[in-house]
Amino acid sequence: MKISVIGTGYVGLVTGACLADFGMEVIGVDKDEAKIGALRAGRIPIYEPGLENLLKKNEQEGRLSFSTDIPAAIQGSTAVFIAVGTPPLPDGSTDLTFIRQVAGSIAENLNGYKVIVTKSTVPIGTGQLISSIVRAGAGRDGEFAVVSNPEFLREGSAIEDFLRPDRVVIGTGDPHALRIMLDIYSPLRNAGVPFVTTDVESAELIKYASNSFLATKISFINEMAELCEALGADVEVVAKGMGLDARIGNQFLHPGPGFGGSCFPKDTRAVASIARASGGRLRIVEAVLEVNDHTLRRMLSKLETAFGSLAGATAAVLGLSFKPETDDVRESPAVAIVRALVERGCRVRAYDPAAMEACRPLLPEVVFCVNPYEAATGADGLVIVTEWNQFRKLQFEALRDVMRRPLIVDLRNLYKPQEVADAGLRYVSVGRATVEPAAPDSAGDPLARRAVKEAP
Repeated sequence: MKISVIGTGYVGLVTGACLADFGMEVIGVDKDEAKIGALRAGRIPIYEPGLENLLKKNEQEGRLSFSTDIPAAIQGSTAVFIAVGTPPLPDGSTDLTFIRQVAGSIAENLNGYKVIVTKSTVPIGTGQLISSIVRAGAGRDGEFAVVSNPEFLREGSAIEDFLRPDRVVIGTGDPHALRIMLDIYSPLRNAGVPFVTTDVESAELIKYASNSFLATKISFINEMAELCEALGADVEVVAKGMGLDARIGNQFLHPGPGFGGSCFPKDTRAVASIARASGGRLRIVEAVLEVNDHTLRRMLSKLETAFGSLAGATAAVLGLSFKPETDDVRESPAVAIVRALVERGCRVRAYDPAAMEACRPLLPEVVFCVNPYEAATGADGLVIVTEWNQFRKLQFEALRDVMRRPLIVDLRNLYKPQEVADAGLRYVSVGRATVEPAAPDSAGDPLARRAVKEAP
């Protein structure tokens, strides 16, 4: 079966590569000539483990190609997957400009029955909007069906999520379109993956409801972390005790600086906006957004207290992407924290395994370093903001040797507090008590280094 995927961003590239790996003939199309040229040359614009190899494999085997010729791609395909951006507007609603443009292109090039598949996250009612645009442009005789097939890809594990999903959601009222979609996903059906087949509107809402609920779990545990600090409890133990209840589960019960990225902030704001537009309110979702904003402010207050004063201090920040295994810095709590530190007069030395190039134009005042230890050189404190695996095994002695003051502020709770204190560092985390160095210097300030190596 021939499939076109319109949009070669994160969702489009992963979708195209994985569908090609299912044995489909896929063409990825985009109006951005530079991006298509790079993809044809084997350069991918995003960091996603496994994606480069999957793209290369399927291109070499002739199942995947890239083009800027959108009309030809539409005309030559049975199914047209829409994977364009749906950015937020200032009021939290969704900008559907690119969706409208693609629907118009499909209408102009409808040369037979097409299954129009929405992969982009779109407001409820977008399927009807696409249908009305295509119908208006193609006329009464145009043959097509609109399907909602939301993606549930986690950045950093997107290939695994597509090839081994928890479920596949297909929303359509057209039996023929449903048969085609089930044929496309037959490898997953044969593997026993659960399928949810429903109407378009329910499928559209499933994506928003899922992301909003996950965001709710994050905000909930962050509020519990704040309560733990006030009462002397340990949020890690509380989260474990909660997560062992099968009705709750242990995922997304990890305290930190709040959720970010391209999905949770956008989708929670969008569904709250959708509810208001329908004459109602999603009070829990609105509270989730409020708590997330509060959590970020609380992390900044925690840093201010830990450093004593941020003005004139030097902070080593580990992690800039919104989560590990991605270079995505959209709505990253780390970027927001760095900006706030700079605004408060703090010098920032930062390291991230993948996101530094994306951050250079965003954070011109920051010194970007080649590893955590260079970042820590001359620092008054080390701040862990993104939970990359390589930050879980830092050499504490090496850090002490280069830092001005042996202080770690761990906003991801990567370590056991006493382990850090036993290594001679003060350790501040989230939802747990602060621990002091086991053997402070005897020459005065317990946080002062005997020998200070200044940062270059």
